[in-house]
Amino acid sequence: MCAAPRHSGLGCDVISVSLGPGPDLMEILIEDPVTTCLSPSVYDMICKLGFEFKENCDINSIVNHNGELCWKTITNCVSYTDPDQSLNYWESVLQLGPVCEAIHLHFLSLTKGQFEIQYAPWFQWTSFPELFPEVFDALGSLHSAAISLSLMKLTSCLERALGDAFLLIGKECPFLLRDLLASEELAHIFGQPVMDVLKVFIGSPCGLNLRNILWHGFASPQEIPPKYCSMILLLTAGLGQLLESYFQETKVTLVHRSFVTLTNLEDLIVFPDITYKILSVLEEMMTKSTFISKIMVPYWEIALMKFKAHRFADCAILLLTQLEAGLRRVFAAVNKCPDRLLTAESTTLYTTFDEILAKHLTSGRINQLPLFLGEPAMEFLWDFLNYQEGPRIRDRLSHGEINFSEFPKEAASQLLAFSVVLLLRFSDAAVLATVKEEAAVMLLMRLAEGYHSHCHPAFQLKKQVLSCEESIRMWPLLPLPEEPCQDMARMEDSETNACYSLITKIVHELCYHVPENHRALSVFGDLPAEEWPPLLYALCNMHVSTLFCPRAMLEVLGVLRSITSHCQCVSSQVVTSLQLRHQQWEERRLRSRQRRNYLSMRASIRLLSPVLYLILLLIALELVNIHFVHGKNTYDYQQYLKFFKSVLQYSENLVAYTRPEKNKWRETISLTHAALMKIWTFSEKKQMLIHSSKKSTNKAIL
Repeated sequence: MCAAPRHSGLGCDVISVSLGPGPDLMEILIEDPVTTCLSPSVYDMICKLGFEFKENCDINSIVNHNGELCWKTITNCVSYTDPDQSLNYWESVLQLGPVCEAIHLHFLSLTKGQFEIQYAPWFQWTSFPELFPEVFDALGSLHSAAISLSLMKLTSCLERALGDAFLLIGKECPFLLRDLLASEELAHIFGQPVMDVLKVFIGSPCGLNLRNILWHGFASPQEIPPKYCSMILLLTAGLGQLLESYFQETKVTLVHRSFVTLTNLEDLIVFPDITYKILSVLEEMMTKSTFISKIMVPYWEIALMKFKAHRFADCAILLLTQLEAGLRRVFAAVNKCPDRLLTAESTTLYTTFDEILAKHLTSGRINQLPLFLGEPAMEFLWDFLNYQEGPRIRDRLSHGEINFSEFPKEAASQLLAFSVVLLLRFSDAAVLATVKEEAAVMLLMRLAEGYHSHCHPAFQLKKQVLSCEESIRMWPLLPLPEEPCQDMARMEDSETNACYSLITKIVHELCYHVPENHRALSVFGDLPAEEWPPLLYALCNMHVSTLFCPRAMLEVLGVLRSITSHCQCVSSQVVTSLQLRHQQWEERRLRSRQRRNYLSMRASIRLLSPVLYLILLLIALELVNIHFVHGKNTYDYQQYLKFFKSVLQYSENLVAYTRPEKNKWRETISLTHAALMKIWTFSEKKQMLIHSSKKSTNKAIL
């Protein structure tokens, strides 16, 4: 049973360490210790209701000696309201309480060997059958935090398995567990009464809702009755038994979806490996930092224990839920809404990461948490949790998309390092004075303060620009015999020369908008080839604020990324064709027509190299000034977007023309001339973002 809760306000001590630029640090006074984050009705539902009926339930009426589940005994405990026959969650939890107790005592009476003999075959329908003996061990340990962790992993694994079952007859698996449990497909496979049982435990905020209150960091370890973990464990085995019968009837086979590999993780490794010294600092901070409620300390303790044991998924799961719990406390304090600290009722949304990290509150007011934490800390959280091209660790762990045993150490290490800095921020001066003497801690703090997004589309665009530039730099590496050089010079016609003239004019105009400290020395002439790489590198290293980008900015970034992607493809095709044709030329294996085509390719490539560099420079400059897109009216914005979509069309055509099977090298010159004319014409209209930046600077000077 759980201790009775005392609902209270929230506060933190003076915060004196910064994670990045932001408003002055503020004091948040502790009004009263937090003893629960469960609202009164949720607390009663989870901690009291299932214990009100004291009668014993015969385990033999629930499972037989072979471990086969009698579903009728369980489904008969589910109640419905009249007259609509919707689920009566309150009454159902009341009736299911003794059943859960009997199942829990049953598992405690078994040895691990007995458990595996009776139940192991029925867990094979999941993607991670090795998890279940671990859950059994946790039940026997009676360690409350370990049981909560097991229940989180159990619901994650169950959700993934149910999704696989759904796809036996469904086409697109629902993303949310509640939608999955409400699907007709699963009701057809397992039966509606069985799905109603699952809804009582994990599928609705009206019921126990065990998955959500744990994964969102609301429940403290002592508030989760172990018998509910036992119940979910047995229900998973029972579902395996039902699925086996379904397979026998339908002759279908279950196919497991592949686990997800975390993306862009290499970009996110900014903190050094966690040392034992850092772990010892974290152990000290767990009891001294006001970021952590005392009721949640056991989760932090087991998180460190799991990291030391190389159980990195377990560590990450616990850290993520507790980061959410701690940030929700700060969110409620800085926004002066202490009620948001608690789990909501079924009619109100929980306060989760989605709202905690948002720009606005549901009321429309500005969320004060981002201003309080500062941009670096917010960017770290958005990188790991929200950006589509980031690892989205919490989503993927909670929905069972990641293989727990293969979870990378690097991801857990980065979360631990960030946690250390966050806990230090909520520590008093005396603690900080001691810890700051450690060089490793100071390094973490400096890295945290300088953090910028690595998963935002703007950062990804920078990566693409530099990757494309590196690819183009490979072009001149292949030598060209004298004979082709002479023939190639004769092939350069007036249109080619016109292209070079336009390139010079456009580059001159673009270089005028390069920031003073990065501007090339030869602004008023041709930009030498050796100056392109450092110029592009310098522009891509300029800071661009990415937090809470509006739709228009993301739309422009999407078009610019598509252009860059096509330029990269053109460069790759050029390198491949160049290497092949050069080798064939050297070996004298080219026929007359192929020789002439090779010369056309070389002439075209001489032109394409500066053109692609020019496009990369244009993109890099627009990226640096991307926030000026806010100032465009609807018409100007549409014209701006139309222009860059024409550049995108040019890059797409260039990809088609330079394919090895196409070899339309001469045609690329006419194509390029038309594109350069569009760029020059639009540039003369002064409608690019670089021109908006210049106007803004001029106004500031005036």
